[in-house]
Formats: sequence, structure tokens, C-alpha cells
Amino acid sequence: MKKMWQLWLASALAVLLLVGCGAKEATPVVNKDNAQQETAVEKATFPLTITDAVGNDITLEEAPKTIVSMIPSNTEILFALGLNDEIVGVNDYDDYPAEALEKEKIGGTDFNVEKILSMNPDVVFAHESMLGKGDAGLQQIRDAGVKVFVVKNAANFDETYTTIEQIGRATGKLTEAQKIVKDMKAKVADVTAKIAKVKTKKTVFVETSDVPQIYTPGKGTFMQEILNMVNAENVAADQEGWFQIEPEEIVSRNPDVILVMYSYVDGIVESVKARPGFDTINAVKNNEVVQVDENTTSRTGPRLAYGLEEVAKAIYPEAFSE
Repeated sequence: MKKMWQLWLASALAVLLLVGCGAKEATPVVNKDNAQQETAVEKATFPLTITDAVGNDITLEEAPKTIVSMIPSNTEILFALGLNDEIVGVNDYDDYPAEALEKEKIGGTDFNVEKILSMNPDVVFAHESMLGKGDAGLQQIRDAGVKVFVVKNAANFDETYTTIEQIGRATGKLTEAQKIVKDMKAKVADVTAKIAKVKTKKTVFVETSDVPQIYTPGKGTFMQEILNMVNAENVAADQEGWFQIEPEEIVSRNPDVILVMYSYVDGIVESVKARPGFDTINAVKNNEVVQVDENTTSRTGPRLAYGLEEVAKAIYPEAFSE
């Protein structure tokens, strides 16, 4: 689990410091304008050309029969679309759904280009968070004649919805993608409706790693959007992106709730409570140090709406007591 957390945190930090339709006679590029793109989504047929997160136009003559996924969020989307049979390779850290564990592995941040090419994929779904370190490897795959689609690193729910529909369009599973998005939106609406009944807003501190290097998400992060959606105040919102914070600073900010977004440390909730000086924090005094699943609350895929619900329940359990 420690390795999984390290991969996730490294990807998040790297990104935050640095996501058509046509008849057979033509393959027009899907317009990047949001309004026109939504129309194109409804009419998408093969062959089609779509533009990925780095501006490359990817032309697909038909729905891919063999797919390699290079990051867990892509994998979750592809499986949710019903592409178990088409998926031939996944990231070493892909652990959901259970079927992902049975697939051939291609490596982690240091992916194996030769292994990927040996799988003869019709398309490889890469990710914007891989850019930089993975550029040379991705170009090798392209140079070998394999289509590489770089998925945008979604920064909010709307971009997550677009990503799911985009992958659905590229794989011939648009209807399934739209159903996933519809269900996600319904879950979000249910959660926000329950939170709307809460009268007292709570302050929250989120940590994604243990001492001696505690990292927390500030403004401009996906977690900030989630906290906004559940009407909670992020005590770390005075800084941009992910940053390291000292335990003494957490004590001084005195959050009502502490959310622990990692599981690589056994007994971490009790460990947090036992830190020097933490007994003065409201979250500790009121027993509101809560561990949440780092995957559902951070992977920008179909389970993200349930991650939102998990965060909401952790902060405002009374809103879900009925």
C-alpha cells in the first residue's frame, strides 16, 4: 500500500506543480469547444478522430479490440464500460475491480515499452500525469505504430464526466459512458441535498501522508472542490496545490475534522491522535479523526461520486443518519 500511495502522491504533485463524428468518407476532428463537443458526443460513430490532452489527433477506424491502460483511473473507467475482454494490459498498481488483478502488468511509473508492444494493442490509454518522465516511452509506442491517447488529468467533477464520455466514445461504449455519468450526477445530487440540511459548517484538515512529511491539499486541488461541494472549510486553503505542513501548524489551525487519506500506516487514526499537542485539536477532542479510502476519494473515475459521499459522511455523519 505504501508503494501505491507513493505513486498516487507523486502523480498528483507532479501535475499540480507543472485531459467526432464522421461518415466513412471523412473523419472530422471533434471540436474542442465544450458546447459543440457535447453535440458531437451524441453523434459519435466510427471512424472518428478525437483530440487528446496533449493536442494529438487520434483516428480510430473502429472500436478497439485490444486496449492497454496505463493508470488506475483509466482502468476503472474501462472496466466500468464493460471492456474486460478488450483490456490486455494494466498498470502494476491497478487494484479495482478485482478483474484488473488478473490482467498482464506493464509496470508503474517506469512502464515497460517492450511489454506493451508485445500485447499488440489497438490503443494505449495514457494519462496527463505521466507526462515529463514518461514522454520518451510514450513516443516509442507511437513510433511503433500504436495509437496513444493521453487522457486529461481531470481537475474537477465536470472534467471527470467529460473524460468518461471521451473514453466511452473512443471505445464504442458511449451509451454506457453516458449511463455512468448520469448515475454519478444522481449520487452527487443526493449527497449535496443531504448536506444542504447541515446548519453548522465544519473546518477540515486533510492529510495524505504521515510524519515526518505530512502533505495536505490546498486551494486549486480536487480535494478542495470536494470540500466545497460538501460545504466544509479547508483549513489549508490559504496555500496553492499540495504542500508540506508541520504538525505544530496543524495544531494551530485547530480543525474540527481531520481526514486521513492513506492506509499504508497501520493504526494511523490512533497514531494521529497521539501526536504531541494534538490532544488540544477539536477533531481529536471530539473523536473526529476519520480515515477515508484514498482510491475512491482521489481516482477520477466512476467511483468518485461515492468518494464524495464518503468524505461527506466523515465530516457530517449526522446528515446521513436517517
